[in-house]
Amino acid sequence: MKVINLGATHSVVNGYMAQLRDVEVQQNRTLFRNNLKRIGHAMAYELSRTLTYSDKEVRTPLGVKVVPTYDDRIVVGTVLRAGLAFHEGFLDIFDGADSAFISAYRDEGSREEMQIHIDYLAAPSLEGCTFLLVDPMLATGGSLELSYEAFLRAGTPAKLHICSVIAAPEGIERLQRAFPSDDVTLWVAGIDDKLNEAAYIVPGLGDAGDLCFGPKLSADFYTKK
Repeated sequence: MKVINLGATHSVVNGYMAQLRDVEVQQNRTLFRNNLKRIGHAMAYELSRTLTYSDKEVRTPLGVKVVPTYDDRIVVGTVLRAGLAFHEGFLDIFDGADSAFISAYRDEGSREEMQIHIDYLAAPSLEGCTFLLVDPMLATGGSLELSYEAFLRAGTPAKLHICSVIAAPEGIERLQRAFPSDDVTLWVAGIDDKLNEAAYIVPGLGDAGDLCFGPKLSADFYTKK
């Protein structure tokens, strides 16, 4: 798996990242979501350089112009709910893309005892597509690996791009084991130091879903005995 870290070079992305991490700026949920979208824009633009292109004729009011445009059928898959704003950023750039969604969540607790649960999946055919699996936080990598395995029920993509905003080394290592081929690319905007005992990225930014949309309730609240 190839790893491309946009944060390793100086660009406006670093400014968006600084605002995402800042505990004062985080109080503005609209700005937090917009920064995720803007990082999605930048990442999608860089990713677009790797697609397959061919020349097409475009008729203008005064003639015909040959323009190289991409041929890939793109599907953007997102892990609910934290990935929604990030997902929108990719759709703004790849405006002809289809969307896929999955609900994957983890039990709170220690890294050793953590379990991942999936209870919702919606996807078009993924057979032969260029699949962008986007999720802001790559912590242990368990949710992304399990989500991709679930998405394969809809077909096998020709290309896989995993897109995250912040990644922990432990998550990167897990995905490198799961996807050893150079045909898979991981895109990140920053690689942080480590995971803590609760499997949160340090220094990270906190819970991206809560910062986007507000605190979540425990699923036990809705369980009928």
